[in-house]
Amino acid sequence: MFEPENWYWLYDIPQGRLTLLFIGAFVGFYWIGSILVRPLLRQFVKRTPGSNDIVGYVLSCFCVFYGLLLGLIAVTAYQNVADAGANVTHEAAALAALYEDVSRYPEPHAQNLRWLLRDYARYVIRYAWPLQQRGIIPEEGTIRADAFHDRLLEFEPETPAQEIIHAEALRQLNEFLEARQMRLFSVKSSLPASMWWVMILGAVFNIFLCWMFDMRFITQLILGGILAAYLGTMIHLIFDMNQPFRGDVSISAEPFEALYARMNED
Repeated sequence: MFEPENWYWLYDIPQGRLTLLFIGAFVGFYWIGSILVRPLLRQFVKRTPGSNDIVGYVLSCFCVFYGLLLGLIAVTAYQNVADAGANVTHEAAALAALYEDVSRYPEPHAQNLRWLLRDYARYVIRYAWPLQQRGIIPEEGTIRADAFHDRLLEFEPETPAQEIIHAEALRQLNEFLEARQMRLFSVKSSLPASMWWVMILGAVFNIFLCWMFDMRFITQLILGGILAAYLGTMIHLIFDMNQPFRGDVSISAEPFEALYARMNED
């Protein structure tokens, strides 16, 4: 149920509407439960002296643990996004260094190798990134990377200076290929389903305890609605960070766009 692929369609909803959808779902669940479930739950506590104090104590203890859980999961989700962003930056930096190295090759090798790298950067920006934003791992970049690798290996250094440049280019190529593979791995990076189960179950228990308070009905709706709205906002934030290349908190192709613009200046 909580596999990432089952919820990809939510990322196609505009962020403002998606936020309202999460808030509305949690608040609506709380209000409906207040009408249908709350009268049944109160039968267990209405005859207990100081029932509100007992429920409040249990709720406060529960909120401490649940708050810590949400905080840790939010940090984990953000760390996934940060790691994926670091991989993208690393790949663009390695590609830039590789571009500078092959520019020092004799012609026509330098021009051919630079053209292959420009073509790869253009492919990542125009074709690979839209696929990543749909949760699809782009495959055609491998063909372009292999073509560059083969062309680079065709070069045979003739002087000691060319041997040094060629060795450095091969080292940068390995850095680039490693960073590229890490970027592709991060396309499918997401929180495990077990974390989503624990979060949703914790939110339900939180609302469940709120239904047990003995107070005026309108007060119950207002105070509980505020709590449910904030729960919905927190869950939406974690959901938004669940996919590094999707949602409002996502990684852009800016490092490659800046590099591609500099490549076209040559």
